[in-house]
Amino acid sequence: MIALLTGRIAAIEDGSCIVDVGGVGYLVHASTRTLAALPAAPAPARLLIETQVREESITLYGFVEAAERDWFRLLTTVQGVGGKVALSVLSALSPRDLVSAIAAGDRASLTRAPGVGPRLAVRLLTELREKAGAMPAGPGLPIPAPLAPGVAEDALSALVNLGYRRPEAQPAVARVLERLGPAARLDAVIRESLKELAS
Repeated sequence: MIALLTGRIAAIEDGSCIVDVGGVGYLVHASTRTLAALPAAPAPARLLIETQVREESITLYGFVEAAERDWFRLLTTVQGVGGKVALSVLSALSPRDLVSAIAAGDRASLTRAPGVGPRLAVRLLTELREKAGAMPAGPGLPIPAPLAPGVAEDALSALVNLGYRRPEAQPAVARVLERLGPAARLDAVIRESLKELAS
């Protein structure tokens, strides 16, 4: 099984790249995040590889970061999620955003990924809720705890309606509630959360 490719980038296309290793070109499928991190051809590059062997094909999936590769592996354990859908999810959400979305039960963030409908989003949330806490969220980034219903959820909903993304708003609301206490009023939580997000 191929686990790592080190060579020169021969081409970057939509959803994939070609890595030239000693004159052999490997077609590697990757998320938009990984493709954006690659240098322009013909620069040298190193990609972590996940190899999927099917009866009719061998497909290589590439990752610049181990966290993204680990999430790819976990996502493909969910029924209905193949390599293409897993890359679609990882293109729409970073590992940190994935952890936040799963902790918050945020179906809307998951359905932004092409190929993920409401039913599959629910399955992802259900099957990955227990495992998400052990997954990497990125270097030095804490995993936000799920918010309790009530003021916290109302404040989060208000921030999302103001245009903030749920994965970035949730940790701000959690920090404010920790500071103000569970008896904090909704308007105070929203106001303080906006200050957190502005800084």
